[in-house]
Amino acid sequence: MTRVSTAGLFATSVAAINTAQDRLNTAAQQANSGKLASDLSGYASSDEQITAAKTLQSRIQSYLDNNKILSSKLDLQDQTLQSVADSASTAKTAITQALAAGDGTSLITQLQGALSDAVTALNTQFNGQYVFAGSQTSTPPVSITQLSDLNTPTALANIGSVFTNDQLAPVSRIEDNAVVTTGQLASTVGTPLFSALQQIAAFNAGPNGPINGTLTAAQTTFLTGVISSFSTAETQSTAAVVQNGAVQQQLTSVTTNLTNQSDTLTQSLGNLTDVDVAKAASDLQMAQFAMQASAKVFSALTDTNLLTLLPNTFN
Repeated sequence: MTRVSTAGLFATSVAAINTAQDRLNTAAQQANSGKLASDLSGYASSDEQITAAKTLQSRIQSYLDNNKILSSKLDLQDQTLQSVADSASTAKTAITQALAAGDGTSLITQLQGALSDAVTALNTQFNGQYVFAGSQTSTPPVSITQLSDLNTPTALANIGSVFTNDQLAPVSRIEDNAVVTTGQLASTVGTPLFSALQQIAAFNAGPNGPINGTLTAAQTTFLTGVISSFSTAETQSTAAVVQNGAVQQQLTSVTTNLTNQSDTLTQSLGNLTDVDVAKAASDLQMAQFAMQASAKVFSALTDTNLLTLLPNTFN
């Protein structure tokens, strides 16, 4: 026989209220956050998948963040390498024009300007570090400023002495399976141009100089012969620009792939953790109804007891 008592009814009512409250809290949390649970413990068998996906997504985001900085550096390198190529072109044009006019009055000044532009470009900094210095990022990779600096005994003996960079070109990991050389060295980029300029500096200080005013026969012959050195410098510095551009294209491709992977992971994580918005709203409404119903039953019980439910046998 089933026993009925006021205490039993109250216990059942309280239990119903607690259950309704739990459901209401869960439904409210899901509706407000858009997530099925607030931590991994709420995802049961999916927790390992979620952890793995979030770990991979974090690694991809790290690459994306680093590649964004690297992209800015490569953009700067593109501009500065082009400046070196332009300096070689400017120097060659100045010589050609001097030969055409038979006058070298302003030639040395123009060549000094070309050298200064190249030095400034090769001593470019990014985030406080010298871009073309190899691993010696705190030291300017080019130590000269004047055309005459190329005509010192040390420089004449070894053009490499005007560069202070080491031979460790910067490399970067742009994704799990790709490590690329993303930097270039001042000595590699600048040596052809500086060598060509050195020939002029030495000639200008020699017995057939200075080059200033109407060109002599010796000066004309020399300048005609040295043009090819500036053509070589222009070609090689342009090749450095092309090399940098190839790295930029590779970085862009990798970044696009990483972004697509990140988007796919975001969608997969959403499938595992996100709630159905319509269902969440419906569940919240049902939980509110259940809570209201349980509260109403409890309220009714507080106004009565078992005696009021039994037939009145005392009258």
